[in-house]
Amino acid sequence: MRYLKYILLLFAVTTFCVQAQNINGRISSSVYMYDRFYSTTESDFVARGFQTLNLNVNEGIFSLRSSMAFENFINTGTAGRSRFYNLYLEARNLFKAATVKVGRQPLFMGLAASVFDGASIDVRYKEFGLKGFYGGNVPAYQKFELTKNFSDDFIGGAELSTSIIPYTDFSVGYIHKNFMPQDYTTTRLDDNNNPIALLIQQKSNQFRYMHARVLFDAGPQLNVNARYEYDLNYKTTSKVEFEANHRWQDKASFSIYYNYMDPKIRYNSIFSVFDFGNTSEIELGASYDFMDDYTVNARVGRVLFEDESSDRISLGVITPYGTLTYRKNLGIAGELDGISLYTARTYFDGLLTPSIGLSYSSYKLSDDDKKNDLLTIMAGVNLRAIRWLSFDTQIQYLNNPIYKKDLRFLFKINYWFNTNL
Repeated sequence: MRYLKYILLLFAVTTFCVQAQNINGRISSSVYMYDRFYSTTESDFVARGFQTLNLNVNEGIFSLRSSMAFENFINTGTAGRSRFYNLYLEARNLFKAATVKVGRQPLFMGLAASVFDGASIDVRYKEFGLKGFYGGNVPAYQKFELTKNFSDDFIGGAELSTSIIPYTDFSVGYIHKNFMPQDYTTTRLDDNNNPIALLIQQKSNQFRYMHARVLFDAGPQLNVNARYEYDLNYKTTSKVEFEANHRWQDKASFSIYYNYMDPKIRYNSIFSVFDFGNTSEIELGASYDFMDDYTVNARVGRVLFEDESSDRISLGVITPYGTLTYRKNLGIAGELDGISLYTARTYFDGLLTPSIGLSYSSYKLSDDDKKNDLLTIMAGVNLRAIRWLSFDTQIQYLNNPIYKKDLRFLFKINYWFNTNL
């Protein structure tokens, strides 16, 4: 019975494939090797394997979409683990207005950005749109299982949008996410200070939010994105976000970003009694294009805490041969000076693409701390002899006071397929 659900899944996919018009996707297999240090002299060699499958089966307006992975430790006896990220049936353009999805599917809606097991619908009519979704939270490690209690372990919500004003999109929505934590056993002391096993049964934890968004898009010249989130449990503003970008004379661009956050622990958690305080962040940016293929950019940002602040500055150059970036951090979040260089070049019509990255940082967490130096080197090669098959190798090297001469190796094979039946 342990493998019955996998057999049923294979049968369902095979049945759908027999009638499909198109099958496409990607299969990847990779190995990641490194030494895990337990002290300055003791370490274990670790080799981890990863196999992933992205499979799409299409028949008219219907599609079966899936994404899954299997991971294991190659050189140990540790059992592997399967993860099912997506597995859902999609029907598009129903009645020329709606898209419906059923199964384990991704969700992108502000705080609800996650994966869930359930159903969603997206209806579009002229300048109006309506989205709705409901389902259970995905078990830990993306197991191929459903939650045992949809009434206490679920996510649901809706969003109404309109683009009735030219170049502008308005939306307002509601999100309700409820968790059912797992019971567990721990050791506690009784009245006589003797250790006893105690079953901890937690209540559910929930989030309830309203959100509104305004998007103004007038092409490359100007676009503005503003978002507001309101916590219905605490009856307070949770987040305000604003971003604007302006392109001037096809050479220069300017941007401004603002973010206010008032984080809260889950509503009925014991930790919700603590005051974590809010933060505000603002960043100004500018870039200039010259000689057609070269861009210089600069950004200045500040994060405001209740009594302290942290600043950051970054300067960069983007060229056809690579990118060069300098970054500096100041304030309560620590001090850092860092420079990074990355370049990649394709040869022989895409056959060979070598790449190399170099990063050096000098940092300390406070004024009284000693500065630490961090060196990171990455070098890799992509080989794509034929359109549907590629090989990637990458070496990663890191050196700092904690990890001395840390060396890692990655090898990956990608196979793409696209078949019309």
